[in-house]
Amino acid sequence: MTAPLIPYGRQAIEQEDIDAVVSVLRSDFLTQGPAVAQFERVLAEYCSARRAVAMNSATSALHIACLALGLGPGDWLWTTPNTFLASAYAGLFCGAEVDFVDIDLRTGNMSVDALAAKLEAAEQAGHLPKIVMPVHFSGLSCDMKGIRALGDRYGFRIVEDAAHAIGGTYLDGPVGDCRFSDVTVFSFHPVKVVTSAEGGAAMTNDDGLADRMCRLRSHGSTRDPALMQGEPDGPWDYQALEVGWNYRMTDVHAALGVSQMKRLDKYVSRRTQLADRYDRVLANSGLTLPARDASGKSAWHLYTVGWNEEASGISRREAFERLRESGIGVQVHYIPVHMQPLFQARGFRAGQFPNAEAHYARTLTLPLYATLTEDQQDTVVTRLNELLRR
Repeated sequence: MTAPLIPYGRQAIEQEDIDAVVSVLRSDFLTQGPAVAQFERVLAEYCSARRAVAMNSATSALHIACLALGLGPGDWLWTTPNTFLASAYAGLFCGAEVDFVDIDLRTGNMSVDALAAKLEAAEQAGHLPKIVMPVHFSGLSCDMKGIRALGDRYGFRIVEDAAHAIGGTYLDGPVGDCRFSDVTVFSFHPVKVVTSAEGGAAMTNDDGLADRMCRLRSHGSTRDPALMQGEPDGPWDYQALEVGWNYRMTDVHAALGVSQMKRLDKYVSRRTQLADRYDRVLANSGLTLPARDASGKSAWHLYTVGWNEEASGISRREAFERLRESGIGVQVHYIPVHMQPLFQARGFRAGQFPNAEAHYARTLTLPLYATLTEDQQDTVVTRLNELLRR
């Protein structure tokens, strides 16, 4: 398939990124070396969190976070239908049951009112969730203070899926500081705000959780004599304490991540400028524009609009296809997870989460990335207006 002339998202790689990766390739350590620890220190410092645990993907980090919090068979994880599969898969990977909480149609984020109502019913039925996983859709933080208040009342743990949101803020603090959660997970996929090519990280203020996540990402093993059973056989000894996975990040990926983090604020600022410009030029287009929230600033991973079929006279699908044909790489975020065949086979049905389904029916993601030029953005808007004027 030919790549669109203007994709919906793409990485921004500069010479210093290339130099950082080459430096690792010429070093003694391609993996399990100093670059990963450096990346973790940079992340923790940026987010004002106590610890960061880097992994080979955000999916791995979500899985390990849930395991470290004790999620297992017989437990429930609740997340949002308006997300990528990985959020729900984290629960399935642990052998837990998964359910969903509908969204606030304005923001695309988990609705605190819907969560409160579902928790009240679940308490009466005797199956409260062990973990609730809100997702910061497009880079805008959920109402974490409200979710944390419910967590304190009903006793569930909180994992923030902040795959979209590094560089965003909430209530005068950085997303990732874990003031209102046990763990916050970031993604460094190439279309995200900053990239390590592939990679993720789990942020936490709990040393015990961080230490366990470090073991679980590396086969559940340890070389720490204080944790071993009996005396070590020698300085080479290691012991498997529990089943773990090979979810380690390489030093090659970490070096790219360290280099990219130096420009995170610059990238978020540029994305914000472009989002503001979209808002201005599309103000009278008839499209539903992304929500803004006084509680924080979005990292602007995505710029999503609501397509107005009545005003335009064409369906969202026709608009999607015509824009793609003209080289504009629009996308759709997201197909509600409960509508996927895997989850339909688990008993979920259309109509259970109407706001998520309504959001999906109209949403269209426009190109937004740090290196998008204003001329390219004008081209996107021109093509949009041509369809809307029909």
